[in-house]
Amino acid sequence: MWRLCEHWKRQRKRIGIIERGNQELQMHARNLPTMNQERLVSYFTHLSKPLPGSNPDYPGARQLFALGGRTLFWYTFTPRMNEWDLAKWPIPVNELESYYGIAEQVMHVTPSFAQGSSFTNILLERLWMRGFSKASPLPIAADIEPQSFGRIHTDMFTSSISLMARALNTRPFDLAINARAVQILQDQGKVAGVHVMTPDKESYTLRARTVVVCASTFETPRLLLYSGIRNRALGHFLTNQTFVQATGRVNTAGFPSPPGPLNIAIPQTTERPYSVLLTGPEAFYWYPVAVERPLETETDVDMLGYGKVQSRYENRIELNPGKTDEYGIPEIKVHFSLTPADWNVVGQMANGIRHMAAAAGIRLAPRNNRPAICLTPLGDLHHDAGTCRIGDDPSTSAADRYCQVRGISGLFVADNSALPDTGAENQTLTTIALAIRTADIIARFDGQVPGSR
Repeated sequence: MWRLCEHWKRQRKRIGIIERGNQELQMHARNLPTMNQERLVSYFTHLSKPLPGSNPDYPGARQLFALGGRTLFWYTFTPRMNEWDLAKWPIPVNELESYYGIAEQVMHVTPSFAQGSSFTNILLERLWMRGFSKASPLPIAADIEPQSFGRIHTDMFTSSISLMARALNTRPFDLAINARAVQILQDQGKVAGVHVMTPDKESYTLRARTVVVCASTFETPRLLLYSGIRNRALGHFLTNQTFVQATGRVNTAGFPSPPGPLNIAIPQTTERPYSVLLTGPEAFYWYPVAVERPLETETDVDMLGYGKVQSRYENRIELNPGKTDEYGIPEIKVHFSLTPADWNVVGQMANGIRHMAAAAGIRLAPRNNRPAICLTPLGDLHHDAGTCRIGDDPSTSAADRYCQVRGISGLFVADNSALPDTGAENQTLTTIALAIRTADIIARFDGQVPGSR
C-alpha cells in the first residue's frame, strides 16, 4: 500500500483496501502505555480465534481478523534470511537484498535496541569466547529516536498500521473495514474485481484491473480456491518452523546497574539448521521506559529456538465443502506433519540450546509448570507460509517470480503464503521486502504483468 501510494501519488488511480476485521488498535499493541506482557498475551488471545480445521495436525494455529492483522502483536524481530536459503528462490539474491534495505529503512529496523546494555554485552562476550562467534544483537523494528528534525516519534514498534499511515500522508486511499472479500472475479484470464459482503450479508462488486491478496497463509488460498482458481501447487507446500522454548536464570551479581535488557540472536549455520534468540527479562520490550527496576541477583531469560522444516507438497490446506462459515464459504482442513529429518532438527535444537545456555551462564529451569525446554504445539508459532508460493516451476509454485497468481493476469499475492521457504528466521521482514518488490512490479507494468502458466 505505502509503496503503491508513492508510485501513484500524482496519478488519478484509485487504491482501496478490503479488510475483513475491525479497527481494533491504531498501532502496535506494545506502543500502548498501559500494556505489559501479560495484558498483551491476554488481548491477543481475546481477539484471535483457533483456526477452524486445524485439529489434529496443526492444533496451535490461531487467526486474527483486524486492521493490521498479526503485525499488531508480532515480536518485531527482523533478521534477514540467510543467503543459502534465498538462493533457492526464483529471484536473484542481490535483488532481494536491495529490497531488504528498503524494508529495513521504512520499518525503522535497528540493531541498537539494547545498545549499552551490560546484560547483552556480557552474555555476548561469553558466547563469543565459547565458540558462538556469530552471536550478535538482534535487529528490532523499533523507532528508538525520540525526536529527529522536529518530528516527534510516537509509533515506536512497527506494524502494518505504521505503513498505512505513511501511505495516507502520501495520497488518499479507500479503506473498508468489516468487509469480507468472498470471491475474486476474472474474465478471460484477467482479474476483473472482487465480490465483497458486509456483516449483514449485503453484496457489492468492486471492479479492478489489479488485485493484490494479503489474507494470510490460510485465507489467501481459501479465497483463491473458492474463486475457482486451480493450479497444482495452490494450497500445498504449507510450511512453518518448529518452535522450541527454553527458560532459565542468570546470576547478575556484579553486573553494572542497571543491567538493561538481553537481546541476542544466534543465527543458523550450514551445520546448525536452526536459530536461537536470547531475550529477557520478562519486561524486555518495556525496559526502555521503566523508571526504575529492583536490583536482583538472578534474572529470568528466555531462549527461543526456530528450526527449519522441509517444504513438502503433502503439507497443505484444502476446502472442506461439508463445513461452511456464515458467508457460505467452505472452511478449510489443514494437513501437516513433520518428517524424520524435521524431528532430527528438533533434537539438534534442544541439544544446541543446552550448549548455548551453558556457554552464556544460563541455568535452565522450569517455569509456570512447564519444563525448562519444550516443543510448542505445531501451528502455535505464527510463521506459517508457502500455500501460494512463488517459483518458476508451475508444478511446485502457485505464483510466478513476480508474485502473480498463475493463469490470472493482474492478480497478485503479497503475504506469507508467497514465500517459497521460511528458513529459520522470523519472516516478517522478508514478507514486507517481497511485497515492496511486488508493488514496484505492479507500478512498472501498470498492473498488467505478462502472465505465466
